[in-house]
Amino acid sequence: MGDTGEQRQRHRRLTAWHRAEKVLSRSSSNHTLAERLAALAADAGTVHDLGEWTDTYGGGVVAEVERRTANLLDMEDAAFFPTGTMAQQVALRCWAGRTGNPVVALHPLSHPEVHERDALGSVSGLRTAHPTSEPRLPTAEEVRDLPEPFGTLMLELPLRDAGFVLPAWEELEAVVAAARDRDAVVHLDGARLWECGPHLGRSLPEITALADSVYVSFYKSLDGLSGAALAGPATLVEEARTWRHRYGGQLYQQYPAALSALLGLERELPRLPSYVEHAKLVAGTLAEGFAGSGMPWSRVYPAPPHTHQFQVWLPYATEVLDEASLRLAEETGVALFGLWSRAPAGPPGVSVTEVTVASAGLEWTAGDVRDAVAGFVERLT
Repeated sequence: MGDTGEQRQRHRRLTAWHRAEKVLSRSSSNHTLAERLAALAADAGTVHDLGEWTDTYGGGVVAEVERRTANLLDMEDAAFFPTGTMAQQVALRCWAGRTGNPVVALHPLSHPEVHERDALGSVSGLRTAHPTSEPRLPTAEEVRDLPEPFGTLMLELPLRDAGFVLPAWEELEAVVAAARDRDAVVHLDGARLWECGPHLGRSLPEITALADSVYVSFYKSLDGLSGAALAGPATLVEEARTWRHRYGGQLYQQYPAALSALLGLERELPRLPSYVEHAKLVAGTLAEGFAGSGMPWSRVYPAPPHTHQFQVWLPYATEVLDEASLRLAEETGVALFGLWSRAPAGPPGVSVTEVTVASAGLEWTAGDVRDAVAGFVERLT
């Protein structure tokens, strides 16, 4: 395949991010193969005995990830999956069989509706119902008033495409109670559950105690290579392992992903509250910086952020904002924003990007953020 403009732009973007000396977060996609492999080889021995044999269709280090995950979430058991999409498909399929109802109540902006190519219906024969279309989690009243019976209520915590938003703890309890009143089970899409504790004011076991099952990701907030886990009652997880095999998820060996998951649980998980707290400073200063820059309009949402991730909306075309972001990184070594996309709502010409504050972002002061905003706005003209 020949070189294309899109490939050249991607190479330029990755090179700029990789060379940047100051970033708010540095994900696994911002490293070369050599860097990721070297880091895993250097660090894996701190979380697992590398003298053990490699896993074969599970067991070994994969079983250790499952055990650690179940303990952290205070669930009876957990099963490792190669992808979160597969884990969640299997969970919802298993619950449909147990409840006798193929309808899943969820938000229209939830991951299965937006990012899975209608897999719930096409692969598992399930149907979805929407308690609300508002850009937030449903309320207890909306769940109670949903006209169609449903077997499972799926709650994505946080709801990413609405801005990584979370309800208050009391609201979450009420929503779960409303689902119980409808004789439904509750499943949590917890791809980013790890960082929800500070906003909800509860521990991971307290949050998961509300649900019948939960899926968690190891590569998003924990910076693993890949992989996910489905946690819940032992009988459900055992059934899920059968469906995992049927879906093609019984991989021969998964030790690189499993080792990186253990590293994430050991290193990143304890740091997440500090990321959440610092994201508030970054988001607030971004909003102040745009307001004082002469920008005709801007939005940092939610304010303050509910997790260590949030959205920024600006009234420019995506290509204009992408170019300003790249030039800032290339010319100053400061990577403030990643890719921009056309806003899903609002008038034409509005774009949105997601901002993540992680370990590298803790070094940023309010002054650093203001300087970066000034440099970014300067490159818009």
